[in-house]
Amino acid sequence: MAKPPPNAGKPWTPAQNAQLGKLAQQNTPTRVIGLKLGRSEGAIYSQAAERGISLKPTNQSPYSRKK
Repeated sequence: MAKPPPNAGKPWTPAQNAQLGKLAQQNTPTRVIGLKLGRSEGAIYSQAAERGISLKPTNQSPYSRKK
């Protein structure tokens, strides 16, 4: 059985919320954000949605230009 992340089930602190926003702005992958904050990937997605933080990469074109 896999070990749960260290902060699983604990409330989010203001410092963690700030770090989440900063890492999301830097286009950090969601899994890496989870490892840095000690949270699961699902917890990162739900907290970002609750705070209105976009986890989508800003440097990618929304349309594929390959033909």
